[in-house]
Amino acid sequence: MYTTVTEYVCEDCGTLLRHSNPNTLESMRDVHNQLCIVKRQKTMAAQLAVSRPAAATAAAVPAATSPPPAIPVTPGAPAAGGPTTISLSGTGTSYGKVEGPIDPKFQEKRQQVGTFQGIKVWGPYDPPGQLGIWGDFVCVDFDICVADGACIEACPVNVYEWLETPGHPASEKKAFMIREKDCIFCMACENVCPPQAVKIFNKG
Repeated sequence: MYTTVTEYVCEDCGTLLRHSNPNTLESMRDVHNQLCIVKRQKTMAAQLAVSRPAAATAAAVPAATSPPPAIPVTPGAPAAGGPTTISLSGTGTSYGKVEGPIDPKFQEKRQQVGTFQGIKVWGPYDPPGQLGIWGDFVCVDFDICVADGACIEACPVNVYEWLETPGHPASEKKAFMIREKDCIFCMACENVCPPQAVKIFNKG
């Protein structure tokens, strides 16, 4: 039986994809385009180049029409984005290194202790040394997270950003799922996390 092998080469990173079924190859190409870090970096660079002229134009607006200066934000203080009922500062003494992986059944075993910028936080919570598990369906165990940044680099839709967590024994910043609702459930972040601190629950 004659088999036709089709190929796709990513023009950004040079990855070669091969499959005998054109439909399967098309699916492979779509997934690769979502996860390609080089493509994402080029897109971000292009967006930055577009925003720079806009910033220069804004700077040229007369002072009389300029908006009032932004109020400085204290490190660790919540920003706009949702309700916040917990604080990252504290005098907690529950310190200790926690090994991965994250418990996939944590929502059955833990209680929600509050929210930070609209993101659920599951206890036990005793800052700064014990921060619990954060997220509803994009979940990171902050006590396991070592801030290597793999999840931030892998995410094709920029769900995460850094959150300063001074005083935590595993790392003093964490991958915060500030844009949790943008998750496309590709599982890239979960698959690349070295200490296995990430768990994605597909909402279906």
